Amino acid sequence: MDVREERQQNPVADEVSALLAVTRPIVNGVLQSISREMIAGTNSEREDLPLRMLGRLRKKGDGDTGIAFEYAVHDAIRRGEPVVTERITDALKACRINGDPSSILFAVEKAGAKQLISTDLGLITPESRILSGNVGQPAKLVNYLNLIAASFRRAYVREYLPRSIRGLWKADLFLGSQEPDHWLGTSVKVNPTQLEGAAGLRVGIVPIQAGQSDIIHRDERRNLVVCPLPHDFSFMQVFYEGLRIVQALCATDFRMPNEALLASPIHREVARVWAERRNAPVIDVVEAVGNFAQPELLHTEDETVTSLSFESDATPGTSTIISPFPLQSQLPLRHPR
Repeated sequence: MDVREERQQNPVADEVSALLAVTRPIVNGVLQSISREMIAGTNSEREDLPLRMLGRLRKKGDGDTGIAFEYAVHDAIRRGEPVVTERITDALKACRINGDPSSILFAVEKAGAKQLISTDLGLITPESRILSGNVGQPAKLVNYLNLIAASFRRAYVREYLPRSIRGLWKADLFLGSQEPDHWLGTSVKVNPTQLEGAAGLRVGIVPIQAGQSDIIHRDERRNLVVCPLPHDFSFMQVFYEGLRIVQALCATDFRMPNEALLASPIHREVARVWAERRNAPVIDVVEAVGNFAQPELLHTEDETVTSLSFESDATPGTSTIISPFPLQSQLPLRHPR
C-alpha cells in the first residue's frame, strides 16, 4: 500500500490558501490511485488525464484513496517519536498496561476487506487479550477480529460479540504492549467533540485545541482515558475540509457543486478554482493551483508500507492512504488524573 505523508511545515495562514494547499495532494492522490488498466481504457496517459475525468474513474471503484489521521498516530508510535510515545505510555499506564507502547492498525473496508497496515503480524498472538475494563477474563483478540470487522458493516453481528467488547468495531487502533500482551481499543478523532465511548473502547486520542487542557484524564461519562496529542488542530480541520471539497468535486466531475453539496462560501471559492480548470490535465492543474496555495504549508513524502490481508477473500479497494502529519509541539510530561 502506498502512503503519501503530508507533513505540515508551517502554521495555517488564511483559510482559502491553506485549503488550496491541502486539496492539491488529495487530488493528486486520487489520480495516482487509479490503476493502469483503468487509465488505458481512456486512451490517455496518466499525465494527460483531464481533471473532469477524475471523479468518473474514481466512481468506478478502482483504487480508492483513504485519509487517515490514525495512520499518523500509528506511525509515530511505530517510529518511537518521544513526543507521542511518552503520552501514549502514560495513557496505557492509566489502564494498567506497562511497557513500551505498540500499535496495531487494523483497517476494515465496506466491501469486507480486512488489512493489517504497517503492522508486525507478530503483535497478534494467541494470547493477545483485550482489556475492556470489566471484571472477568479478558477476551482474546485473535478470536474476535473477524466478528469485530463484520460488525463494522452489519449491526446484527454485534450481538455475537461479548457484551464487554460489543462496541469495539468503532476502534481505529489497538494500543498496548507486547509485555504482557494486553491491548486497548482506541478511538482517534480529529474533532474532540466527536469522541464517543463504546463497550470495549478504553482510550480516546484527540489533537490539543488552543486554550484547552493537555492533561491526560479519565472521562467518566465516556469511560475513556482521553489522551490529547500535541497536534495542530487547525491544520487537521483544514485537511479534512479539503477532503470534503475534493469529494464534492469528484461527485460532480469537477463541475461547480451546488450549495447543497458545498454550503460554505470559502469552500465554494476553493472549489471554483478547480472547476474553472476541469478541462486541463490533472497534473497541470495541480501545479497551477500551487500558485494560489499557501506556500510551504506541506512537504510530501511517499512511502510504501506493508499491507497484509487478514482472513478475508475480499480484494482491498484502498490502494493509497493520504495521511496528514501535523506539527507537534514539545509538551511537558503530564500525568493522568
